[in-house]
This record gives sequence, structure tokens and C-alpha cells, in this order.
Amino acid sequence: MTDIQFLTADGDPDTVVTAASGETLLTVAQNAGQPLEGTCEGQMACSTCHVLVRAVEGAALPPPSEEEEDLLDFAYGATRESRLACQLVLSDDIERLVIQMPGGSVDMSR
Repeated sequence: MTDIQFLTADGDPDTVVTAASGETLLTVAQNAGQPLEGTCEGQMACSTCHVLVRAVEGAALPPPSEEEEDLLDFAYGATRESRLACQLVLSDDIERLVIQMPGGSVDMSR
């Protein structure tokens, strides 16, 4: 199980949830009412599930693939901490995440 603290785009604390191993961060975030569109439904064809990973406790997240990095080039407000939530599969080794919502999104599929 992974504890996830969601922050607003302004960095204010929002919601804390506990997620099961094997779930994607996109699914967890959407179920928690976070403003992530996920237009492509996790097929890595857009950047509308872009998030900022502010902290990780436990195992490190796997690095982004080249395809994910390419899509992040189009994400609104992307930084070195940017990831696509559809590509982050939670594991029991990841104890806690702090995730900030970006200030907007860009949907390249439209």
C-alpha cells in the first residue's frame, strides 16, 4: 500500500489516499477527485495526466521512458519533477508520494 498526498496547483494540501499495489497513479487520482483528465485513458498518447512528483519515500520511481519524456515536452508547466500519472504503477516498495497538480493541461490529441 502507498500513501499519496495530493497538493493543489498552488501547493496547498488537498487529499490523502491509500492506494493498492498495481494501481496507476492516474486511476487513484481520478478516484480521489483530482483534476486529471487522462484523455487517452492511459495509452500515453496525450499529456493530460501530467503531475509533479514532489516527494517519494521508499523505493525510487522508475525513470520515465523515452516516449513519456517526449510527451512531457508538451505538458503545461513541465519540470524535472514531471511525470505522466498513467505511467506510474504503484508498488508496495513505494511507501509515500507527494503529488502536485499542475496549473493547467495541454491536450495534443485534439
